[in-house]
Amino acid sequence: MTKRMALAVLALVGVLLSAYLTLFKLGYVGHLACGTGGCEVVQMSRWSVLFGIPVAGWGLAFYLTACVIAVAGTQGGLADAPRVSWTLLGLSAWGVLFSGYLTALELFVIHAVCRYCIASAALVAVMFLVAAWDVRGNP
Repeated sequence: MTKRMALAVLALVGVLLSAYLTLFKLGYVGHLACGTGGCEVVQMSRWSVLFGIPVAGWGLAFYLTACVIAVAGTQGGLADAPRVSWTLLGLSAWGVLFSGYLTALELFVIHAVCRYCIASAALVAVMFLVAAWDVRGNP
């Protein structure tokens, strides 16, 4: 499996995760299967909406964008294009920074931790590492 296909698979997992959280925030899922209660606290906090859109919805857009770019980057003339590698690296770097910000909010402001949010932060960190590995192969 190519690095970009691995990125697409990771992004697809992120799509599923963020879609679940978005559906909860929008009221389509009654309770989060979290086990600690921290997920609901985080999802119901004032920090769970950014510019009128659930933060999980922003994550959904992020993961969908990464998935589309990664899949497109495996096709035809884009298969060896360094700009695709750099785009995925930049996108995932932004994701790592934003996830770090959200994790800091959970720990120091909201005082609750969402397991799904931590899983998403770990997922985007792995995406960043794979994207960096892809850049090394396509300078």
